[in-house]
Amino acid sequence: MHPAGLAAAAGTPRLPSKRRVPVSQPGMADPHQLFDDTSSSQSRGYGAARAPGGLGYPAASVSPQPTFLADPVSNMAMVYGSSLAAQGKELVDKNIDRFIPVTKLKYYFAVDTMYVGKKLGLLVFPYLHQDWEVQYQQDNPVAPRFDVNAPDLYIPAMAFITYILVAGLALGTQDRFSPDLLGLQASSALAWLTVEVLAILLSLYLVTVNTDLTTIDLVAFLGYKYVGMIGGVLMGLLFGKIGYYLVLGWCCVSIFVFMIRTLRLKILAEAAAEGVPVRGARNQLRMYLTMAVAAAQPLLMYWLTFHLVR
Repeated sequence: MHPAGLAAAAGTPRLPSKRRVPVSQPGMADPHQLFDDTSSSQSRGYGAARAPGGLGYPAASVSPQPTFLADPVSNMAMVYGSSLAAQGKELVDKNIDRFIPVTKLKYYFAVDTMYVGKKLGLLVFPYLHQDWEVQYQQDNPVAPRFDVNAPDLYIPAMAFITYILVAGLALGTQDRFSPDLLGLQASSALAWLTVEVLAILLSLYLVTVNTDLTTIDLVAFLGYKYVGMIGGVLMGLLFGKIGYYLVLGWCCVSIFVFMIRTLRLKILAEAAAEGVPVRGARNQLRMYLTMAVAAAQPLLMYWLTFHLVR
């Protein structure tokens, strides 16, 4: 090596070498980048705009709904469709009310816990109750939860279901349970209730009684006997025949008194208004009809439960 060159190398500090990094072309990716950047419009290769989130997905297309609603023909079609829907709903409501009085049924299920407790006590102990008049407000009876004398369908419906369950329990304890026998028990109870209602309606028509007693009222009053039937069967399961006859006998007398004092205000409206019995053949027929309806309840209570206790 040349001496001048050695001297220059010994007297001058060595600078670090610089590596030239090639400048990336516009169409080339960074050599240190692991993945290609697809967020730019050049690398995607299509002209869709980037979404606001910056994830590289194309933005959602604008919904044409405002334009569709701005169309007068579309607005007219929507108004016409709404009117057709309203007319159809009104037609359905009229047909439903014609066959199933939904509005009236709401009245019979307007109960609360206090009413149910008082009503059950009245069905079991009707002897000390004095005022049996149904309260009215503007010529309409008040809801059952405000008047213990008002008929309801909640207690009869729940009592009927409970009676079927208790009957299944009684049959199961005697090793006689079967779905067919339980279905026969339920259908026979409904059949007897239907026969009672039809017989009373026919009797009221023949006697020509002017009363506000409706078919739903009859179903409610006749359905109260299931409460005593439940008590009789349960006591029969716990204490045998003696408990069954004692409790069922008490409930039979109670339902008889309850039906007499309730129906006389419905069927014997003329006599109840004057406070004294009105003499006459028609009034005697009304009295006999009331007694017959009340006397039929204990008989049916025994007929539908005696075979469940052994």
